[in-house]
Amino acid sequence: MSLIHALVAEGSTILAEHQGGQRDFSQATQTILSKIPPNNSKLTYVWEQYLFHYISEGGFTYLVMADDAAGRRMPFTFLAELQQKFIAYPAASSSSTSDPPAYSLQGSFGPVIAQLMTQYNTNPPTDELTRAQTELAQVKDIMVQNVEQILSRGERIELLVDKTDTMASQATAFRRGARQVRRSMWWKNTRILALSVVVGLVLLWVFAAQFCGAGLNQCGAK
Repeated sequence: MSLIHALVAEGSTILAEHQGGQRDFSQATQTILSKIPPNNSKLTYVWEQYLFHYISEGGFTYLVMADDAAGRRMPFTFLAELQQKFIAYPAASSSSTSDPPAYSLQGSFGPVIAQLMTQYNTNPPTDELTRAQTELAQVKDIMVQNVEQILSRGERIELLVDKTDTMASQATAFRRGARQVRRSMWWKNTRILALSVVVGLVLLWVFAAQFCGAGLNQCGAK
């Protein structure tokens, strides 16, 4: 689970929150809320192995507790969307003009926080930079796996080079043999053509000799 605890507060008063884990972080969140300055700010607090990211603007604080592995980009994207949903929420305007009690919006806005946290924990949005980094990491993992597979089979680069040279020699021998076969077939076809011409001339002479004699002189005398 990347996002563990999220809340919306006015000053140090929590209006609504959702806690995804079983551990209670109420004391930690109250301590951090008391340290947030009243001016607009955006910051990350580190506590144990967890990070508390917050956006403070217009008197409201949007805070999310996340694992260290979640980084900073995804939690702050979550906070920006949580802020947009809260500003668009009808009860948000009424709470800003009064002094609301703690958890006054828990029943109405708490499920909104829970739904948004579930969405980001199960299917977080990925921007172009994150997608490119993920694809690069996948390619890196594939390359590492391939190298590990080669090493596990005991193969060496020298063997791969030898195999490549052998394939190149075989390809050269194949081309040389193909040229020899083509040359042999050409001479064979030439001999067959010459023999066909000779046979045709002989048959023509035999046919003419039946009428004009063997020397073909009888046709000339007539």
